[in-house]
Amino acid sequence: MEKINSEMSSMVGSDGMGSDDDSSGGIGDLMSSLTSSIPGIDEAMSFAELMKQVQTMDYDTIVFDTAPTGHTLRLLSFPTIMENALGKIMELKNRFGGMLGQMAGMFGGGGAGMEDAMFAKLSETREVINKVNDMFKDPAVTTFVCVCIPEFLSIYETERLIQELTKFGISTENIVINQVLFPEKDAEELTEWFETEKGKLSGESAGLIKKLLARKRMQDKYIGDCFELYGDLFHIVLQPLLDYEVRGVERLKEFSETLINPVED
Repeated sequence: MEKINSEMSSMVGSDGMGSDDDSSGGIGDLMSSLTSSIPGIDEAMSFAELMKQVQTMDYDTIVFDTAPTGHTLRLLSFPTIMENALGKIMELKNRFGGMLGQMAGMFGGGGAGMEDAMFAKLSETREVINKVNDMFKDPAVTTFVCVCIPEFLSIYETERLIQELTKFGISTENIVINQVLFPEKDAEELTEWFETEKGKLSGESAGLIKKLLARKRMQDKYIGDCFELYGDLFHIVLQPLLDYEVRGVERLKEFSETLINPVED
């Protein structure tokens, strides 16, 4: 975002157009206000800038860890929204080009020269956004992996996310259900074990296991709902709840093993 504002400011101050402090501040402040007022522009323009850099990098796969559902949907919808907005702006240029030049002069810009420079920058931005949009919608290039936990709100948000991704034309074929208690066992098995062994446990230990079993039964219910909704169409992976944080290369490697070779439900 700072880079974009800097480019706008340099564009205003170049070639003698609005080179004094007052004139460059006028149109520069205007463009800065416009670029910072659009919801989600920080994330979207950062993503667009990153896409430009990615084109020169040599990686087999690039993973973006996105924000929660609402922010992610806003980010993913931004290329389409921005493309429509820039299309309208370019139409205005064709219809009211001279008037826009005069308006730029009113804000301290350099008239027609300022107008041409501004629309050249908008055209460049439009090309990058179109490329990002195409990459979003190309299943050979981009896929979205939904990650949730086995609770009502998270499963509900995942369903909403999948529906919206489908509307955007973005490929999504994988769901990871994280923080699952003993994914290799079901609640009935654990309850049978508890009924057999609880006489050997202290009251405190038995109470803790009862709470764990209640949580396990709840998780099993929502995992079942997820398989019922998406089991035929999606690849669903259960990731176990761990007793440590996944930090550092070695822990990431260990964690990735259960993604590649998941526990069978």
